[in-house]
Amino acid sequence: MKFTKAFLKTIIGACFLSLLSCTSGENSNIRVLTAGIAHESNTFIPHLTSLENFNIRRGNDILKNQLWANYLAEVEVEVIPTLHASSGPSGMVSKEAYEELRDEILEGIRTAGSVDGIFLDMHGAMHVEGYPDAQVDFIGQIRRLVGEKVVIAASFDLHGNISPEFIEGLNIVSAYRTAPHVDGDEARVRTVKLLVDALKNDLLPQTVHINVPILIPGEKGITSVEPLKSLYESLPQISAMEGLMDASIFVGMPWTDVYRAGMSVQVVARDKQHLASAQEQAEALANAIWEQRDMLKFDTPTALIDEAIETALEAPETTVFITDSGDNITAGAAGDGTLVLERLLAYKVPDAVLAGIVDPEAVEQCKSAGVGAQINITVGGKIDNVYSKPLSISGKVIRLVPDAENTQMSTVVQVEGVMLVLLSGHYAFTHPDHFKAVEIDPLAHKIVVVKEGYLFQGLRDIAPRSIMALTPGFAYQLVEKLDYKNARRPIYPLDPNMIWSAKDIFRSN
Repeated sequence: MKFTKAFLKTIIGACFLSLLSCTSGENSNIRVLTAGIAHESNTFIPHLTSLENFNIRRGNDILKNQLWANYLAEVEVEVIPTLHASSGPSGMVSKEAYEELRDEILEGIRTAGSVDGIFLDMHGAMHVEGYPDAQVDFIGQIRRLVGEKVVIAASFDLHGNISPEFIEGLNIVSAYRTAPHVDGDEARVRTVKLLVDALKNDLLPQTVHINVPILIPGEKGITSVEPLKSLYESLPQISAMEGLMDASIFVGMPWTDVYRAGMSVQVVARDKQHLASAQEQAEALANAIWEQRDMLKFDTPTALIDEAIETALEAPETTVFITDSGDNITAGAAGDGTLVLERLLAYKVPDAVLAGIVDPEAVEQCKSAGVGAQINITVGGKIDNVYSKPLSISGKVIRLVPDAENTQMSTVVQVEGVMLVLLSGHYAFTHPDHFKAVEIDPLAHKIVVVKEGYLFQGLRDIAPRSIMALTPGFAYQLVEKLDYKNARRPIYPLDPNMIWSAKDIFRSN
């Protein structure tokens, strides 16, 4: 039977429901089901994301240490958890993985009985093998089960690629308002508060959506600098207008080569009566973004890799961070590019850290050799063999570092003047704690290379200076140079002279 595995998992999860009802609003008349599949898909990387790449939570595990769940408990809303699945950015999701996750959620909805609302914890940039838009399939299948009167609210990363067909299945949409992200929990709490507001006041909200034909990397969509700073600061004011509930701006995910990729805006009306007001605000917001499209720029100095290294070596600052932006793991790139390592060695840089290169095979070789061993190995270029190639190195194994669960390992190898971190897992160094885990003080070194685009906030807070290296890779910042097959056209900046206005969006429907 096709759904046997999903059905069994749902039955196991159902065993938690009686316990959960005691802590999640047993006396409440409001029942909210929660689910979610969150993934940021990079379609340029030629590898699928499989089921084992997802972190899957079921039952009470979904609610643990979650501020949004705490809020629902405080207001005595009964919560019915089904499944939450999330994975770090990577290649598009396999059809098999998506359908197994989706079907378990659907079976959970079937067995939950009547619900008043649904909270979906999503990302928004998921793309699935064989589906034109799996997010539309997901919400469509949910709607077929629960009908049109159940209020569905969803929270998103602002790097989601959102289609109008997806929005049609949702009542409430709310996205992060910071990039680099520091408000994920805040966005989720805001979303469930809006859901509870709608349910307690017997509202059926509607969300107005406009796709804005702008395709930029997130590194040009920093919310703390203009022009987006003022635009994002306007969202609470729009949300507070009579008849409106919330407003969002999605920067989008440019490395997902799909028609829906790009920026978009959403304004949530409390009910159909206020839809015209939501349309007016959405149109004004979309036009304001479009009019300032030429101002969407990188907020940090950029350079080709050689220039970045030269600048860093000459800089008066004690430490300079360089981001290998084309191999940005947080945008789904491979993380095993060797260009930067090759250039650091070519320049004979005396004191650098490169954190890190994804290469489980090389990690195992270091582990077998042991701490203190001199090794000759080939690293990188195994996942990304388009923009990169394997690099032969000689060095000394300094340290072996298993993670807390002993499921992955990092190894630190001294290769001439470069302290190289090799990783068995696909993850990025985005916070000082990640360096601490491998016993490296980044500020004790002249150059620190991380595989990111913009520096995440934790590193921004400590970096004396940073340079974004415009390296080639599956997350190439110069999107005009990428070979798009499916992105809608015309779109800025691929078509820099195009003319567009939001004023005709609703008149044409």
